[in-house]
Amino acid sequence: MKIRNILVAALFAVASLSASAEAPKYIFYFIGDGMGMGPVMAAETYNRTVLNNPNKLLMMQFPVSSAAMTYSASSTVTDSAAAGTALSTGSKTKNSMLGMGPDTTNVYSIAVDLAKMGYGIGIGTTVAADDATPGAFYAHVPNRGMSYEIDSQFATSGVTFLAGAGLRGIKNSKGEYTDVLDRLAANNYQVVYGPDGIKDIKSDKVVLLSPIGTEANNAGYEIDSIAGALTITQITEACLKQLENTSPERFFMMIEGGNIDHALHANDGGAAIKEIISFNNALEIAFRFYEQHPDETLIVVTADHDTGGLSIVSPRGAKGGLANIDYQRVSKEVFGQYCEGILRSRMVYTWDDMKQYLSDKLGFWSYIKISDKQTDKLKDLFNRTFELRNTSDQKTLYANFNAFAVEVFRIFNDAAGLAYTTTSHSGNPVPVYAVGAGADEFKALNNNTDIPRAILRLVKE
Repeated sequence: MKIRNILVAALFAVASLSASAEAPKYIFYFIGDGMGMGPVMAAETYNRTVLNNPNKLLMMQFPVSSAAMTYSASSTVTDSAAAGTALSTGSKTKNSMLGMGPDTTNVYSIAVDLAKMGYGIGIGTTVAADDATPGAFYAHVPNRGMSYEIDSQFATSGVTFLAGAGLRGIKNSKGEYTDVLDRLAANNYQVVYGPDGIKDIKSDKVVLLSPIGTEANNAGYEIDSIAGALTITQITEACLKQLENTSPERFFMMIEGGNIDHALHANDGGAAIKEIISFNNALEIAFRFYEQHPDETLIVVTADHDTGGLSIVSPRGAKGGLANIDYQRVSKEVFGQYCEGILRSRMVYTWDDMKQYLSDKLGFWSYIKISDKQTDKLKDLFNRTFELRNTSDQKTLYANFNAFAVEVFRIFNDAAGLAYTTTSHSGNPVPVYAVGAGADEFKALNNNTDIPRAILRLVKE
């Protein structure tokens, strides 16, 4: 962790909390999608026991630490649209609704109020740029799936910077191009693609997307080491640079670690932990800025909801615990796609081929002890899945997995000491961390709607 002396920094932060009476000029709002307390603790345990880092994850070192409840207006278990609306507007709404109250009346995000006060606005995520959480900061639709409408509203939003894997409203259900790109151009947005496109930014208003031809829903997991993928660190750096250039006096940034949620829906603890570590690395960029402007900067970190109901348990069937995730070189989602490719191609693919793949990509047999009983079960499922084609799929929000893939990652999670209660969201509370000007506002137990209200209250004082 690239921090010279976190104790000194924390003491300095606490001093600035009490000394600063000014409204924060620079606001960083980091949202880890699905990043409940269990996933944070799993990442911190990995950070401490595997990376041997003497410092906790940066967010856990912030002087203010509390929690937030996440229920929506329609359910004890929120979806990302209702949670994003609560975190952006301070208003509860029904699941699937975005930027609207339960009665479909528009509710407005703090980004709108801050823009009227002269703040530059930047929004970035590792999933689709028009997904629920980013969309909640600029759009108003009764259903989060209305991508074309969300993108069209963004085009006239005036937001300075938007980044994500893709804009799903660019094409319709038939795969035909809509007029979204024309709408963006008409409103003076420059659209650039991938890490290489960052250096080509020339406009005051920018949309940064993953390289052309890649997945629009997801920028890719860190654990898959995808060449040319857009990372959360690159998104954060580009957003900050753009806002420093266009709004040096005051700005607001929302950065979402969207892939954390995707990994947890898949019950892929290794991928989720690596995404949280990357989220933490991106947070360090904001913290370095804070160190230069301690009396003028506020950083708030939270999650929209918990996903997976993850717990750390004693490893079962093998030793090594969380150290085993360093042998994982493929996400469950990419492994699932690999398996589907084999099934579609009807290629000759043997059990020995799969054993070698699992050894190379997950450390099975080579590093992680797999018992004879486990091996026999995997071989039986391999035959039923790939030869007899007689297994059912596990269906999750973002991907489906055949029975063989499910069993592979069940064994891996057991060896890592990670257990789940669901492949969906849970009603568990989420952490809230804060440092900087006004951070005391976040000390008490929060409802998620309290967070944007507190931010707005600080800038209006």
